[in-house]
Amino acid sequence: MNRMSPGILRTRPRFQLYGGHLCLDFTNTLDDRGSEKTKELLPSYSDLLAWALQVGIVNRRLADKLLRLSNDSPGQATTALRAAVQLREAIYSIFSAIAERRVVPGNALATLNAAAQRAGAHAQVVYSHPRFVWDWISPDSSLDFLLWPIASAAVALLTSEDLPLVRVCAAETSAWLFLDKTKNHRRRWCDMRTCGNRDKARRYYQRRRA
Repeated sequence: MNRMSPGILRTRPRFQLYGGHLCLDFTNTLDDRGSEKTKELLPSYSDLLAWALQVGIVNRRLADKLLRLSNDSPGQATTALRAAVQLREAIYSIFSAIAERRVVPGNALATLNAAAQRAGAHAQVVYSHPRFVWDWISPDSSLDFLLWPIASAAVALLTSEDLPLVRVCAAETSAWLFLDKTKNHRRRWCDMRTCGNRDKARRYYQRRRA
């Protein structure tokens, strides 16, 4: 693995956050899920770190620390990235099955449970005036720290009243997940400006050809 400079984290936000929830946005880091040629948006640990920085899991100071740690321990960074992708696909399998009223795969749920248990082992309650809050133990010394809040967010959504609002984008090549918070709960696309317009144009073209 090539060493990466902190400058790689200084780029402008480059991930599309249409999911409406942390764990759903994470599943959407694999693009074109509905096509034969998917596009991996997290090909390296630095990309995972850039995503975490954009969504607010880490601040820039912590991101720089984890980037230096990944440079010093490339094998551990590769392992953390592999675990992140495995968790992402497990979360997608769970929530897409729920949205499409299919049976939730047991192996996917087991993967999420294992990740949630690891996250729980690193969580603690601290006093942050004027209340008590959850915090993480030594996040700057663990390259897989980025997975802890993701797993926790997935469990929180899975056990929340918002679970029936999880949708799969209706665009054939997208299949991204999103939380439908519209008033009538009839949102069909992860984003109207991209998938919505593209899908409408495709169906219009098919009607014209027919």
